[in-house]
Amino acid sequence: MNSTVLQPTTTTHASHPSTFFPDFKHCKTKQHLTQLHAKLIKTGRIRDPLAAAELIRFCALSNPPHQDLQYALKVFDQMPQPNCFSFNTLIRAFSDSNDPLQSLILFTHMTQYDDVLVKPNKYTFPSVLKACVKLGCLKQGKQVHGLLLKYGLDNDGFVSDVMGEVVLWNVMVDGYVRVGDVGNARRVFDEMPQRSVVSWNSMISGYAQHGLFVEALELFREMQRECGVAPNYVTLVSVLPAVSRLGALEIGRWVHFYAGRNRVKVDSVLGSALIDMYSKCGSIDEAVQLFDSLLEKNVITWNSVINGLAIHGRANEALCYFEKMQESGISPSDVTYISVLTACSHAGLVDKGLSIFNKMVQTDGLTPRIEHYGCMVDLLGRAGRLQEAEELMLKMLDEPDDVVLKALLGACKKHGNIEIGERVAKRLLEKDPKDGAPYVALSNMYASLADWDGVMDTRLMMRQKEAKKDPGCSWIEVNGAIHEFVVADESHAKTNDIYMMLDEIKEKLRLVGYKPDTSQVHLRMDDRDKESALQHHSEKIAVAFGLISTTRETTIRVVKNLRICDDCHSTIKLVSRLYGRRIVVRDRKRFHHFENGSCSCMDYW
Repeated sequence: MNSTVLQPTTTTHASHPSTFFPDFKHCKTKQHLTQLHAKLIKTGRIRDPLAAAELIRFCALSNPPHQDLQYALKVFDQMPQPNCFSFNTLIRAFSDSNDPLQSLILFTHMTQYDDVLVKPNKYTFPSVLKACVKLGCLKQGKQVHGLLLKYGLDNDGFVSDVMGEVVLWNVMVDGYVRVGDVGNARRVFDEMPQRSVVSWNSMISGYAQHGLFVEALELFREMQRECGVAPNYVTLVSVLPAVSRLGALEIGRWVHFYAGRNRVKVDSVLGSALIDMYSKCGSIDEAVQLFDSLLEKNVITWNSVINGLAIHGRANEALCYFEKMQESGISPSDVTYISVLTACSHAGLVDKGLSIFNKMVQTDGLTPRIEHYGCMVDLLGRAGRLQEAEELMLKMLDEPDDVVLKALLGACKKHGNIEIGERVAKRLLEKDPKDGAPYVALSNMYASLADWDGVMDTRLMMRQKEAKKDPGCSWIEVNGAIHEFVVADESHAKTNDIYMMLDEIKEKLRLVGYKPDTSQVHLRMDDRDKESALQHHSEKIAVAFGLISTTRETTIRVVKNLRICDDCHSTIKLVSRLYGRRIVVRDRKRFHHFENGSCSCMDYW
């Protein structure tokens, strides 16, 4: 509730405006309101600041459909001397509306008054700070907080109760996160004298939203050690994307267990996040089991399980769940079709994919998005139907994005079609000359044809444009801790043991007649150096670490940020047989389940 500062001339004690205008309590319609307004004008009482304030209060704070902020603002603009109550009322109303900027405009207007009776008070600041947060106005939020301190209201009981010192700090953390300044958000978070669960949620979510997944998990662990603060529903939903991205299955399982133990309802939102987590952490069976157990299913949960099956290469099951979804009465969304087409692409079901794409357009009446075209280009490209893929891309209504173009470029590299590959690479470089991926793909295609002049020209162009290629990186979770490796990594505490295991693997592979596929190294060096380069790819280092750090019964799960190369794929297949281990690798495109010398992708990826 706001305070009353100006009093009517006929009254000498402080009272709420509605005390003097009981008619407003009985006002039920907009017509009745305008009649009361006309009466106030006719009697001259509208000149009483309290009368106008009460009219503004009714218009601004009534529940819909009686709320009319624009009417309230017009009444306010007619006031010769607005009082603090009127300002606070409108600032509060607009901060709760879809136009919080108006709150800041009113606050600025309010601070320009010299009259002490219109000075912002303890009822003003909570709403203004709320508007700053909604708008992501960090700089203005800091200025407002400074005024609050200037007026000596930081220790005021009402401000402490409504905003609280913790909430004021939370506003700062959230403001920094909204503008992408995660470093300063963490600095403010660390300086907080006291943290609420909202504080932790804001920071964890901020890390996850800005791709700092390791930091999100580290902070989540720290939160569990904090006395008096327990993760809640929002915490779990916030941290699961980071868990999924890093493939931290054990942490994800703990989150699921925590939800059950603490009676956190696994609704469609949390359920979908958990299904996605299990899928992306390599445990698709747990994802399907969870989905089947959900009492509340909607299009989002169905999409999650279908997509999970798709990226694991279980196309027939994905298609089966697609049918079950429709039988249950839930209509597929455009996202559903992306998942189903992905399933067809990974399994090489070209005709089925084409049929489903046509059904989406002709039967369900959905307009294909760029992601659908990307799936179709990938589907045709993987199957070697490159000309059809390019023709489909050229028919797109929208300009193809880098995902579509890179799908076709990757297919050209796989099938050795330099003609289409050059055209696609040129379009990619026109979009972003500093993206290193097209240069590398084109250079590798030239190298596979022994066109070393083409290789040199492409790499020279790459240097001139200062283009950067994403370095290969792999993660593995062991005992709840995430270990990260890059190519030829020697930074790990167990580097010596890891490299001893790599040498052991190399010798075992040699004894069974395996010869490294040095054609994957597109550099002019001798075969020995090429073999050494292949041996130290990040996914092989991660697998070696998994072998020395886990028991034989434990599945080794590795996440790779790029597509797994042919030699690593062949090597890990043999490692799974020679060491009797189940190994799951998630690369940029899909999952590979290695066991007994074979892979779930059937060498089609």
